[in-house]
Amino acid sequence: MDSSNLVSASSYLSNTITPLLNWYRQCARILPWRMNRDPYRILVSEIMLQQTRVDTVKPYFEKFMRTFPTLNDLAYADEMILLKCWEGLGYYQRARNLQKTARIIVEEYQSVVPKDYSLLLKLPGIGEYTAGSIASIAYDIPVPAVDGNVLRVLSRILNSQKNISESATKKLFRQIVQNILPLDCPGTFNQAIMELGATICLPRNAAQCLHCPISSDCLALKENRVAELPVKEKSKAREIQHRTLLIFLTEDHVLLKQRPAKGLLSKLWEYPNFEEFWSPAQVREQLKKWEISRPFQIMQLPPHKHIFSHLEWRLHAYLLYTTKFSPPPDFLWVSLEKMNQQYALPSAFQFYTSRLLHWNKQFSVQKRKDVSH
Repeated sequence: MDSSNLVSASSYLSNTITPLLNWYRQCARILPWRMNRDPYRILVSEIMLQQTRVDTVKPYFEKFMRTFPTLNDLAYADEMILLKCWEGLGYYQRARNLQKTARIIVEEYQSVVPKDYSLLLKLPGIGEYTAGSIASIAYDIPVPAVDGNVLRVLSRILNSQKNISESATKKLFRQIVQNILPLDCPGTFNQAIMELGATICLPRNAAQCLHCPISSDCLALKENRVAELPVKEKSKAREIQHRTLLIFLTEDHVLLKQRPAKGLLSKLWEYPNFEEFWSPAQVREQLKKWEISRPFQIMQLPPHKHIFSHLEWRLHAYLLYTTKFSPPPDFLWVSLEKMNQQYALPSAFQFYTSRLLHWNKQFSVQKRKDVSH
């Protein structure tokens, strides 16, 4: 079918509305943000779900709502507490934008999330999809919410060859959804088609066509082209960066530094780290530059990699168990307990951070043995 023909595409898709809604009402996943239609909960969930899987978001959402149960709590929270609550979820600018949005809503809209789609679009971190989700799900405003799942479903149902990476295609599909939105339940319909893409109409060969409630109307299935669709640009190859971490550990304390206020992972805390892979000899040379005496023990840790959207860090790390020394400029000693409670570190370092307590105990035992001898 020529998906560029709005009338014919919309008419064809109208046949799928009833079976899709019936399926969703029977099979929708039980998710914490679906417990009610509180606009604040929907706002938080939609920001968290940007570029993040549902199973990853669920525990973060529940913790976030316990920590910041109202818009006012979030609007005036300490940023360190906010980032610690978000720690590991990634894309930290989302958290900062969410707090900016909360402040605007509190100060300009009397703590009520706006119903108006155009007003939602003006809030930090909210684009067309997120604005559509909030307006339709929280307030039943008949506006589309077209994300990657919806683009995939529509491409397959219509057997569309249009590139979903192009803004013109996204605009076209939003118009198509706008044309078929049921006025009595636009939020439910938006959730239903997103749910279908998230659980049944999966990417490539993972599609569960036998369980799809609208498979009889799927033109891609009839043409045996499900795995080929949607058409989209190939992702650019990720830039690979090698980094060496120096994890100084002593007497239940670790050495940290705060990242710059702008750029990747801004304002998060980190271990001393350097570009490229360093040999043990290079590590010792750096210690001399910092005028640090030889640590109690240096242990080379297993390598680890962390993937950002367009960047891959390949991490090489050394654990340096030592006695306390005067730290280099801008670094400070932080207790492991305080770090776990207050200091937000990038999830890129979680592989090592999660093992700190074990290593601290291990070296403390070894040190006591050495002293006793």
